[in-house]
Amino acid sequence: MKKYLGLATLTTVAALVLTACGGGSTASTDSSATIDPAANADKSITLWLAGGDTPDELRTYLTDTFKDQTGATLKIEEQGWGDLVTKMTTALPDPNNTPDVVEMGNTQSPTFTNIGAFADISDMYEELGGAKLIPSFVEAGAVDGKNYTLPYYAGSRYMFQRADVWEEAGVDTPATLEEFNTAVKTITEENPRDIKNFSGFFLGGQDWRNSVSWIFANNGDLAKKEGDTWVSTLSDPNTLKGLAQIQDLYRNASKAPSDAKDATPWLYINDTDQILDDEGEATGKTSLAAATIMAPGWAHWSIGDLAKQDGKDVREWNDEKFSAFVLPGNDGNPAPVLAGGSNIGISAQSQNPDLAKELMRIIFSAEYQNLLGENGLGPANADHNAALGDDQFAQAAVASASNSKLTPAAPGWAAVESSMILEEFFGKIRDADDLKALAEEYDAKIDPLLNLK
Repeated sequence: MKKYLGLATLTTVAALVLTACGGGSTASTDSSATIDPAANADKSITLWLAGGDTPDELRTYLTDTFKDQTGATLKIEEQGWGDLVTKMTTALPDPNNTPDVVEMGNTQSPTFTNIGAFADISDMYEELGGAKLIPSFVEAGAVDGKNYTLPYYAGSRYMFQRADVWEEAGVDTPATLEEFNTAVKTITEENPRDIKNFSGFFLGGQDWRNSVSWIFANNGDLAKKEGDTWVSTLSDPNTLKGLAQIQDLYRNASKAPSDAKDATPWLYINDTDQILDDEGEATGKTSLAAATIMAPGWAHWSIGDLAKQDGKDVREWNDEKFSAFVLPGNDGNPAPVLAGGSNIGISAQSQNPDLAKELMRIIFSAEYQNLLGENGLGPANADHNAALGDDQFAQAAVASASNSKLTPAAPGWAAVESSMILEEFFGKIRDADDLKALAEEYDAKIDPLLNLK
């Protein structure tokens, strides 16, 4: 059973953070030259990382480099994406328990920056990259021209296909969105390997983060600002065009469950092989398999043939079976996709703002930015995009990012995401007889959340 935060609860939460954090303090402008490692031996700060996207190699680099440069200890605590907003709401106002530096989803940043949960780091903007930082992420962390959070990393979404299955179905890589929609429906119908519950394109029933690409491609959006008020736009005619395409894909291309979200879709593209017996016949050992998925670029590390490495199961990419390509838009250019990734900022209640700023300098250093790219995470600073490499994944990431979008920068957007109301809405699209009526119903539910402060 889903657990929802009521409107009154969210309002109280926002007020609590605002009261505790004020309008956002300005962290000290002391430079790294003033840091005395010997004087910091007994000091420590805490960094919250969201999920497991930051590899162990990068975490070790941060803790070791921070110790070397400051003499203090960096404690890294991983927080699950599912309860991150709740934990931030509880911890950030409390000076005794607040993490010093926090990674959050770029879509969660507007709410917390608007209520003053983070320190003003405008004085560091140029030093940390300035105009070279991802503009849309910078915007998500800014209020009234001041910077409170900055990009941590970006993860463009693109398509991963079983190239061998596409070939068996006689379908070519598409050049337009319409061609893509037709292709994955054809592959589902052809089902060349006779696989049970086979999807030409695995699209979870509640997966709004990937589905929104079809809305964006038709010039629709999730919300817009009218005067001083944000309004939900699910029933906008352009949005409805995208929703109709999504419904068509749900019904004719995807056998994903109606409650499936955007987590681990690579399991189903990998399983396309594993359910075949030695004679190539379907064994029925899995109920889901797919020829195509959509995921952030770092998913490619989880896609491929199963192999052993140092006694552990790993995935090894196989160019004869797998391929990657950018979702095309209606005009043949890359479709607008939701930019995955995170922002990062210093808690307004940090008791060690100088040390927190030193950590930010390390994170935005050339060395760390290159490490992000080498591990398949889009660097915050465009000067280091070359670290992604020049393979098909890097090319797809750069092309996809060229036309990516963020969720609306409404002050209450975190409340919208926490309520799971979009998951609920998208979960009803497949079986909806009247999409416009359904969209209007949910516009009315979302409108009050968008303007929470």
